[in-house]
Amino acid sequence: MCLAMPGKIIEINGDIVIVEYPGEKREVLNTDFDLTQGEYVFVQAGIIIQKIPEQEAVESLKIWAEVL
Repeated sequence: MCLAMPGKIIEINGDIVIVEYPGEKREVLNTDFDLTQGEYVFVQAGIIIQKIPEQEAVESLKIWAEVL
């Protein structure tokens, strides 16, 4: 089982996307999605695998904050 934390897109440079997580930013690859700055995504092995609705992401991040 894998648990994923949603990340917020803060910059898009072609296929390279900067995703912000609590406490860090990561450079990841986008191969399949039409993305906009400010959207939330799940990333696996450095590749965006899913876009997620903002409300779902915010709720998930609240739960992560309680665990961390």
